[in-house]
Amino acid sequence: MMLLGKLLCRSNREARTLKSISDYEFKVFSQFGDDGIIQWLIHAIPVQHKTFIEFGVADYFESNTRFLLMNNNWSGLVLDGSSANVERIRASHQMWRHELYAKAAFVTVDNVNQLVSDHPFGREIGLLHIDVDGNDYWLWKAIESVSPAIAIIEYNSIFGCDRPITVPYQADFQRTRVHHSNLYYGVSLPALHDLATTKGYTLIGCNSAGNNAYFIRNDCRTDLIAGIGLSEAYVESKFREGRDKEGMLTYVSGKDRATAIRGLPVWNTRTHCTEPF
Repeated sequence: MMLLGKLLCRSNREARTLKSISDYEFKVFSQFGDDGIIQWLIHAIPVQHKTFIEFGVADYFESNTRFLLMNNNWSGLVLDGSSANVERIRASHQMWRHELYAKAAFVTVDNVNQLVSDHPFGREIGLLHIDVDGNDYWLWKAIESVSPAIAIIEYNSIFGCDRPITVPYQADFQRTRVHHSNLYYGVSLPALHDLATTKGYTLIGCNSAGNNAYFIRNDCRTDLIAGIGLSEAYVESKFREGRDKEGMLTYVSGKDRATAIRGLPVWNTRTHCTEPF
């Protein structure tokens, strides 16, 4: 897997113009094709600090930064809410082979800045990835202690591409506990786009799976990377992770996924009001 990833990295670097970030996808350790996108980006923009922070990594077997760690020898901090998951990470050979820090914590807007500051990397980092299946918008909004060149934030494509909405903030948000469907979580792409603009970032696209949005800090952009509009960037996901009240997969797909959470409260990030989905 590592050797194939290295060969694909070389092929990707030969592409000098960005058509769509999904064109450069490949998977080694990422859930979908994000390993390839990240490899193209770190060679296309001036990333001065080879460091990363990733939220919600489980046991780190499948993640968006593990290939960065192993292939490019980046340093990083990973966080997960499960102590058992973090213990497995700490027991792995990655902890002594690389400069990897692992912390067990349920991240909230009140502790996020302290948690991401609790590492030796400094304010400037290369990449931040937030994937917590819930308060993603609120956590990125709250983060002030680090400034990543690349920000990858999970979005919920079921929320569509028209409304700037997110789930209302709950410090202890857990998607399946909040609603049995497992589909009520996260943030829409328009809400992330607005937030990115206020933070000084440009949306450059989404992965082909329709779950991760990519943003580049404006001072790091080059002629190879241009911002794109919401409608062009938006990708509707096709993975089917909906569940019934007994916790069994329903394999609900398409617009039926939105029907499953219709009427639940969402926060409009422009009007600052709660409204029904």
